[in-house]
Amino acid sequence: MRTHAEYDCDVLVIGGGIVGLSTAYALTRAAPGTRVTVLEEASSPAHHLTRPDGGLIHSGVHQRRSSLTARFAARGGGEMTDFCARHGIAHTVTGKLIVATDRADLPRLHALAQRGREHGLPVRELGPAQIARYEPRVRGQAAIRVSTTGVCDAAGVLAALAGEVSAAGSVVRCAARVTAVDRRPWGVAARTTDGTVVRARALVNAAGPRSDRVARLAGDEPGVRVVPVRDTYYELRGPALVRGVVHPVPAPEHPYAGVRPIPGVLRSVDGTVLVGPVGATASGRPASGGPPGLLSALTRPASWRTARRRGGYGRGDAHLPGDGPERAERAAPDPAAPDPAARAAVAAALRRLLPDVSEADLCPVHPGVRAQAVHGDGTPVEDFLIREAPHTVHVLHTPADAAFATALPVGREIARRAMALAQGAGWRPPAVESGHCV
Repeated sequence: MRTHAEYDCDVLVIGGGIVGLSTAYALTRAAPGTRVTVLEEASSPAHHLTRPDGGLIHSGVHQRRSSLTARFAARGGGEMTDFCARHGIAHTVTGKLIVATDRADLPRLHALAQRGREHGLPVRELGPAQIARYEPRVRGQAAIRVSTTGVCDAAGVLAALAGEVSAAGSVVRCAARVTAVDRRPWGVAARTTDGTVVRARALVNAAGPRSDRVARLAGDEPGVRVVPVRDTYYELRGPALVRGVVHPVPAPEHPYAGVRPIPGVLRSVDGTVLVGPVGATASGRPASGGPPGLLSALTRPASWRTARRRGGYGRGDAHLPGDGPERAERAAPDPAAPDPAARAAVAAALRRLLPDVSEADLCPVHPGVRAQAVHGDGTPVEDFLIREAPHTVHVLHTPADAAFATALPVGREIARRAMALAQGAGWRPPAVESGHCV
């Protein structure tokens, strides 16, 4: 067995997004002195913030009670709010209205209220007059309010987590794309594009859009394919029509908090009011060492079935976000030249929720891209998908809407698994070895 000095770190985390940084943060707090290295391929963790609504602190009310997302979000939302308060990060607990715009929506609204109570969430059922007390411009047959939903400065959270990890003596290294993973009886070794090799007792694969590929680099078959999906958003200009977060009741064909026939509306911490997501298009990504993967991604039935299931308004253009650091530098679609028919359709749908909205109030913003894992039959993965292999924890799917609400508890769960694997390779918590209490 190798000595402590022969390892570059105890746990190696590939991916410096919200899951990777939360895991590294949890590791340094659970066992002070643990050496953690985070390898992030982009120039900064903020490059992961490709969704305009990325700072939503979701309640998890839409998720099944048995899901990891519901379990983590039920306690994680409050933890994230407290984390923001301790670190001086802009955040607001706005509450969230889920509105039935038609009588046919009422049974699904009541079912959501019951599900929320099963999750232990503070859910209040509202009639039309009570809706107006919280959101004067919103109209509906009935609604439920979940008071714990909020918004935060997502970039500020990532910066604070990275700062905490670095302050604990660990390393967050950006512009470090992993190209090879070698798993041995003593642990793992990962090589980056500049030839650097990092040896660790345990590996956490939190590579987001590349998590399936990193799993294959490690010699594991992930069982899913991660497809980048492009979501369309608009900024609501003009009067302040919304105070917090307002979503319609999900339609039967869109049961989760993704794309909906009527878009949701969110006021972010900087006062911007966002509408969306209102459409989804499966996107390609460059194949490692090969040509751009438009055919490899978009000719697969899984990609198109996911796109159709999540589909919304208008035509949606194929978008090719790279999965490397160059992604941010790629030319984004011009938001100033949207499909007029799509914008008109969005305005018409939104008026069922906000009657005062006009087409002129909607200004397109740059689309968001999320990583969606899909099974071989094309069905999307809706919950966290975490799998273990020798010396390795693979995080193959994170629900995009719940990423920040669940970040701290899911980071602890992944850290717990990684520490167990590291102990199997001979690691012992440094604080225990030195006689200190963990």
